Amino acid sequence: MTIRGIRLPMVLSLVIWAVVWEIAGRSDASFVIPPLSQVVDKMIEIAPTKTFLNALLITGRSFLAGVGISVLVGVPLGIVMGRVGWVDKILLPWVNIFVSAPLTALVPVIMVLFGFGEKTIILTVVLFAIWIIVLNARAGVREISPSLVEMAHSFGATPLQSFSRIYIWAALPEILGGIRLGLIRGIKGVIIGQLLVSIIGFGQLFELYSTRFLMSHFWALNFMILFFALTMNEGLIWLQKQVDYYAASRD
Repeated sequence: MTIRGIRLPMVLSLVIWAVVWEIAGRSDASFVIPPLSQVVDKMIEIAPTKTFLNALLITGRSFLAGVGISVLVGVPLGIVMGRVGWVDKILLPWVNIFVSAPLTALVPVIMVLFGFGEKTIILTVVLFAIWIIVLNARAGVREISPSLVEMAHSFGATPLQSFSRIYIWAALPEILGGIRLGLIRGIKGVIIGQLLVSIIGFGQLFELYSTRFLMSHFWALNFMILFFALTMNEGLIWLQKQVDYYAASRD
């Protein structure tokens, strides 16, 4: 950000918003917005509590399971779609539909089919995360030069060897980009699942804080989830930059 030729750090915008939040909270304009300093105090207060740690364990377990399934299924499926034309023609319309569809409306359908347990929450995470992973893996594979694939075939590479030694590595930047976006969408999925399907984990804390109008606790929990999401996002952006040179092997 540049003002009158002076380059200002991007973090300055966060500082400005923090000051505005603090002023708005102390003005008592709305009980929904407590002072930011009070929210930070609550973050420090609730983070080491047993209730929060138990919620973190439950939520993290469902999130990791759902994202793991999304990656293990989505990446190979995207690669197959990128390399096999008839598979792509059959599946691509459905993938695009699910990417653009209001997925929250489909959660009750999963609930009817699989009940109110943790399995449904995991499937909700998969529903939110997998499609963008598929699309990015597909896009990465379609950028691979045909000559690179032909060279592998000429040396007698099997489909499995081509998959593990060419497609994965050549499409790695896009695959990591898809995983990064899938993780963010997966966080939405696990929170929505815990709120709609079974009031457990962070969903239980959100329900508790909102119904008792504990707005400082409510925003503190939101900020901790946001910090977690941003940390994962920045970590994967860094990792993606480290492997960008693999894209050159597609040419």
